[in-house]
This record gives sequence, C-alpha cells and structure tokens, in this order.
Amino acid sequence: MQEAVFFDTMRQGLWIAVAISAPLLTVALVMGVAIGLLQALTSVQEMTLTFVPKVGAMIAVFWVSMTFMSSMLVSFFTDHIVPMIAAI
Repeated sequence: MQEAVFFDTMRQGLWIAVAISAPLLTVALVMGVAIGLLQALTSVQEMTLTFVPKVGAMIAVFWVSMTFMSSMLVSFFTDHIVPMIAAI
C-alpha cells in the first residue's frame, strides 16, 4: 500500500468521524449552554439537572440520526475499505 493511499484513507475516515459525531456534539453543546444559563438564572446548582436532560437529548438525536450515521459508515467501507482489502 502506498503512503498516499494510506493517508488519504485516514483523512477520509477522520472526516467521516467528524461528520458522524457532529449532531451529537452539537446537541450536547446547545443543551449544556441552555442548562447552564438556566442554572445561572435560577441559582439552582443540581448536578442531575445538567446530566439527565443532556443525555436524554443526545439519545433522541442519536435515535433520529442513526440511519444517517450508519449509511455514511457503510458507504465509506463499501466504497473505500473493501476494495482496498480485495486488492490485496
């Protein structure tokens, strides 16, 4: 395997990882800021108040975007990884 092919495959894999994790990380960021703002406004410093809604929102977004994530991974493997394995 050439170095260029290896690095190109790694670069594409990293971009796939960023694209797959973006919805979950965005929801976690938005929920964290919203809950932090709510806590600052009400002076309620309860740890479960930050954890439970954030995890619930992330589970909901994961459930909604599961087909997008799996289709990206399957297409990456069938288009790039499997042909490289077959060529060996």
